[in-house]
Amino acid sequence: MNIHTDLDGLEVGFDVPALPGMDEADIQTPCLVVDLDALEQNIKTMGGLARDMGVRHRVHGKMHKSVDIAHLQAELGDSCGVCCQKVSEAEVFARGGIKDVLVSNQVRDAAKIDRLARLPNFGARTIVCVDDLSNVAELSAAAVKHGNQLEVLVEIDCGAGRCGVAAGQPVVEIAKAVEAAENLKFAGIQAYQGAMQHMQSYQARQEKIGIAVDMVARSVEMLKAEGLSCDIVGGGGTGSYYFEGASGIFNELQCGSYAFMDADYQTIHDQDGKPISEFLNSLFILTSVMSHAKADKAICDAGLKAQSVDSGLPYIFGRDDVEYIKCSDEHGVISDPDGVLKVNEKLKLVPGHCDPTCNVHDWYVGVRAGKVEVLWPVSARGKAY
Repeated sequence: MNIHTDLDGLEVGFDVPALPGMDEADIQTPCLVVDLDALEQNIKTMGGLARDMGVRHRVHGKMHKSVDIAHLQAELGDSCGVCCQKVSEAEVFARGGIKDVLVSNQVRDAAKIDRLARLPNFGARTIVCVDDLSNVAELSAAAVKHGNQLEVLVEIDCGAGRCGVAAGQPVVEIAKAVEAAENLKFAGIQAYQGAMQHMQSYQARQEKIGIAVDMVARSVEMLKAEGLSCDIVGGGGTGSYYFEGASGIFNELQCGSYAFMDADYQTIHDQDGKPISEFLNSLFILTSVMSHAKADKAICDAGLKAQSVDSGLPYIFGRDDVEYIKCSDEHGVISDPDGVLKVNEKLKLVPGHCDPTCNVHDWYVGVRAGKVEVLWPVSARGKAY
């Protein structure tokens, strides 16, 4: 699948790292490589899990920022839409044919609100989060101006300590204001517990989500008493989806990293104390050894400008004899005590944190059976407005 991109006239090594049909060995580095078999399996696995739990899955577009991958998630995983964090990011997906888009964040700047209110013009159901009564009037005015409807989720702070109101009456007050406002529709509750997604202990994550579920359940009941129903009770991530999905309260998951997986997510444990294993590594930073002047270390071409290390350094996929130990702007230092690596040898790095790593690249190179099958743009790269 390559929905939006004309590759004619693009030059390998200048415009793009590879073109379809090339051998994997000839891909220019550093770049992002996607194992298509693993990606497709991950998407199908999550789709099946969501169906088995009786909930919808709204994929998190901020992870991959790719219209092509979002369409693949709908095709293979039955996703109901995407969630994004910024208006410009959401606009990329709406322009790209995604028909159900949630900005799972607050939008307060007047110019951003105006752009948000125009998203339905692209044929997309448009939903946004609110945690302040005054924001309701701002959104309503923009929606009326453009003759469109915006749907609204009231965000609950269920433990992340960032955005969101307290559970209960504050939720009801905003929901009633939304329902009374012109061109707005109350759609439900946003309750994403982001602070616990990477906690290693299964029991610790379960405890945190239990608190969140209680908050949401209480709010849902209070809304019902006011005659307000929730089409969406959304939240859940790769580190917690099984809790929200089985809660009987949440009806929509918002997982993102499951599709690619990264080194940090592989440190969290399941209920048996083992690393989570239902999803495969499908995203890699492909890098080449560029120097081996020191006998015990190799230098590769993937440094800080090819990845984000906020969650730690990458590890070298499929190797236990060499280790990525340090990086600077353009260089990665690999410990090679036995001198096994050769200049120009290619290695696959599993990034510490996939989301910001993807945002520093222009392209995904999709590989299957040793061949480049597809090239996808990182469609919403840099769309931070």
